[in-house]
Amino acid sequence: MASRYLSSLNAAERGDLERKLLATQQGVCFICEDPIDYEIQRAHLDIDHIQPLADQGKDDPRNFALAHANCNRSKQAADLRVARVMARFGKIQGAARDLGKDAPNLGDVLAFRNGAQHSIRLVVENRRVRYGFPDLEGPEANQVHEAPLYVDPLSRMQYFFALVPLSYLHHDERINPRGIGASLRGLVEEFFKGRPQLHVSLAWTPTDGNEAGVVRIFDGQHKAVAQILLDVAWLPVRIFVDPDIDVLLQANTNAGGKLRQVAFDKSVQRHLGSALYRDRVERFQRETGRSPDDFRFSERDLVKFFSGEAAEMKRYILDNVRDGITHHPENRLRQYIDLGGRKNVKPISYSSVDKTFYSFFISPDLLDTPLDYGLDVGTNPRELEKDQIVRLMSLISEIVFEGRFELERGTYRIENKIQEGEDIPEPHLRAYRMAKEEIMYNWLSYISQIVTTFYAFQGVPFTQTKLFQVRHPDSFWANVENYVRNLASLPLWVNRQLSLTVFGGKPNYEFWNKIFTTGSSPQGQQVLVEPLNLTKMVQP
Repeated sequence: MASRYLSSLNAAERGDLERKLLATQQGVCFICEDPIDYEIQRAHLDIDHIQPLADQGKDDPRNFALAHANCNRSKQAADLRVARVMARFGKIQGAARDLGKDAPNLGDVLAFRNGAQHSIRLVVENRRVRYGFPDLEGPEANQVHEAPLYVDPLSRMQYFFALVPLSYLHHDERINPRGIGASLRGLVEEFFKGRPQLHVSLAWTPTDGNEAGVVRIFDGQHKAVAQILLDVAWLPVRIFVDPDIDVLLQANTNAGGKLRQVAFDKSVQRHLGSALYRDRVERFQRETGRSPDDFRFSERDLVKFFSGEAAEMKRYILDNVRDGITHHPENRLRQYIDLGGRKNVKPISYSSVDKTFYSFFISPDLLDTPLDYGLDVGTNPRELEKDQIVRLMSLISEIVFEGRFELERGTYRIENKIQEGEDIPEPHLRAYRMAKEEIMYNWLSYISQIVTTFYAFQGVPFTQTKLFQVRHPDSFWANVENYVRNLASLPLWVNRQLSLTVFGGKPNYEFWNKIFTTGSSPQGQQVLVEPLNLTKMVQP
């Protein structure tokens, strides 16, 4: 809504107002809080209402703020105070991405506010809890708090309620690995307007060992983050004391899985499954009297031991393999995989990775060899499987995506933009099209044939279900590299006329299988000069 007050000012009066606002704001932009160089940037500054006129804000200087024009015009909220909060979160997002994360979590926000530094001093006796925060400064450091200790009637776990300063709160990334999603702004706006939420976060703490008194939040992180960004210094928390961590892990996994209480991305579900796998390994070691470094037992032994949840145990084993590949430090393709945080930016969805790389190349068969079999000589089947799938993903990243796909350009409406005449660079277009799920599903599936054909020519028996559990020689990898390079050089990827036909709409897997195996679409349109010939494709 336009300001009558600002419209009434001449140039000199507006300049005076800008300088007064800048002095009041101590020389920084109201939204991003970065410095304003008035002499350099004066032509690119906006004066705007802090509280919008539509929300009963006043049209006078007491309700004005000075901001960089680009900050004001790209603000994420009408109220500049909320926009400033979201700008702070934007900086946290940028720092998280610099660390290789797709999205920040509660731990990143706590670090931004100097949280997660201390452990509470906790004494439990006679169904009550005494605790304090002696590391604080001021009178609060000397206070001792007391609260009743409750017992959950269903889980039988003990808990109490407390108001805890940020420096004593930590994030449990193992139980809750989710990043902060798009719902955050709505929560910030609700809290900012003083509308109460069900905002007691769930946390847990042990009472002995090196981690005694470390309060880790595992649920309610979005509401916690919204409050922290609004400068709340103490958060209400329900703290479980010495809980069964396996139960908490399972509860959080089910909440984002079969119960659909939380919108967990599939990558998060795999991460939680991996955590549950590690928990089951530790339980197996304890309950069979083994030391923590004794891994002389197999995947099949684990499934037999946890026979009451055999199906879940098999999934946890495979989730551990998937998660190890996804987060492998040498996985160069990971930077092009959307793990749930940057829609329309990255070309490959995690779901596509799950349906292709993981479905095709991870063996679902349980291993009878010990978990530590061959680790010292590089022949452990699961480690070979993970390392070689990472090698394949990194090879594809090097040939198709690195230096070619522009993350800033992203994936939004690429085919539409081509149809509208926009000049999309050929390397970007090639990478975008090759990454489409129904296309990638087909050309990646042919690598299975390349593996079996390679060994068939050598007269070596090969188990189809264990594609990457044996170490492949360099000559095999040369074939795979040739295949990917030859595939990427096909003219169809940069043919802009095909935007209206084969790359338009949402063709299914069978559509592209028909193209690759016959050269023509199901409608008879010639797309390739000839069908893919794998014997030729693996040649230099």
